[in-house]
Amino acid sequence: MTNESLTLGETLAGEDPFGLFADWLRAAEASEINDPGAVALATVDDAGLPDVRMVLLKGFDARGFVFYTNFESAKGKEILASRKAAMCFHWKTLRRQVRVRGPVEVVSDAEADAYFASRPRGSRLGAWASRQSQPIASRKALIDAVDEVDRQHPGDTVPRPPRWSGFRIRPAEIEFWQDGEFRLHDRIQYKGGEGTGGWERTRLSP
Repeated sequence: MTNESLTLGETLAGEDPFGLFADWLRAAEASEINDPGAVALATVDDAGLPDVRMVLLKGFDARGFVFYTNFESAKGKEILASRKAAMCFHWKTLRRQVRVRGPVEVVSDAEADAYFASRPRGSRLGAWASRQSQPIASRKALIDAVDEVDRQHPGDTVPRPPRWSGFRIRPAEIEFWQDGEFRLHDRIQYKGGEGTGGWERTRLSP
């Protein structure tokens, strides 16, 4: 028999997936050694091939899940072309996973400016110096590019590059997975969201 105290029931899941995600993220922040906000981001390139990499979640609310990147990077180009993406959080110590997918929008300039200004100065210089995903001759060439940007922007004021901003995945689906004994995992899926009259919650077979 399974241990009912470790299962994810409908009552515990609730009607709001963002409330449940907030609870799970707080638990991950207390248990994960590094980067509890790390998430696998999946996109599709212009040939229809899937592409995936790790990014860091930088915010979420009822509108969706936000991360930042260079629009000229592979993921930036792919998202701008399709305006769709998916995410998968995996918290190994908690034996939990959350999958998200849906349309993508660019965050407002005010949001992007505020987050960029909060980054360490070195990270802001790097955002200017790096032509993300493009070939580069050597690491020295990258360091030299950072030094040049440093000379161009003395002091702490480093403006946000036009090619650097954030994306928000506005989820059409969110699925919560919790490991269960004997592979009797809990899978609670939410579909719908904003503009659909609310979330439809469904338990899926493991």
